[in-house]
Amino acid sequence: MSDRNGIFAGEDPFALAQSWLAEAEKTEINDPNAIALGTVDAEGLPNVRMVLLKEIEAQDAPSGGAFVFYTNYGSAKSAEIGATGKAAFVMHWKSLRRQIRVRGLVSREEGAQADAYYASRSLKSRLGAWASRQSEPLASRTALMAEVAKVTALQGTPARPPFWGGFRIVPLEIEFWADGAFRLHDRFRWRRAAPDAAWEITRLNP
Repeated sequence: MSDRNGIFAGEDPFALAQSWLAEAEKTEINDPNAIALGTVDAEGLPNVRMVLLKEIEAQDAPSGGAFVFYTNYGSAKSAEIGATGKAAFVMHWKSLRRQIRVRGLVSREEGAQADAYYASRSLKSRLGAWASRQSEPLASRTALMAEVAKVTALQGTPARPPFWGGFRIVPLEIEFWADGAFRLHDRFRWRRAAPDAAWEITRLNP
């Protein structure tokens, strides 16, 4: 008999992730949706950076369940994702003493969903997306702010830039981790061979 009870109960890992995030939103001081996103460059050297997870799509969504974030397609992370089609992330909440780890396949979200999220951002954030050539060398902060001023004068209320949009991570592996006494943590790994395959759930040693 499975001992996946309490905070680990359920047969839908995306619903479980949504419930953990909702709980964290009540206790984390800043950015409970922050994730440490990992990619790999052309030499096989890993890169990790913090980004904000904007949506956990349900298992019955067209994607079959996924994790969505947005960024500049000219960035280093976008280039690395484009080359491999893969990424991983960890979401950690100190207040809950829990974390979620995800590894999976990545595709772009460039349609109405990306447009809607972009439109929901503050005007200054939308203008900033146009002004920043993310990951490229920058002469100075002054130069960046001059570009923001230039874009502001030209754009008015801007549409989503063609070089900015979303990425959807469809997981092949999700691990739910909760702190345990004496470092005897609880870990459950959900793994599948392909996005349309059944999940295999395994309790792991701490």
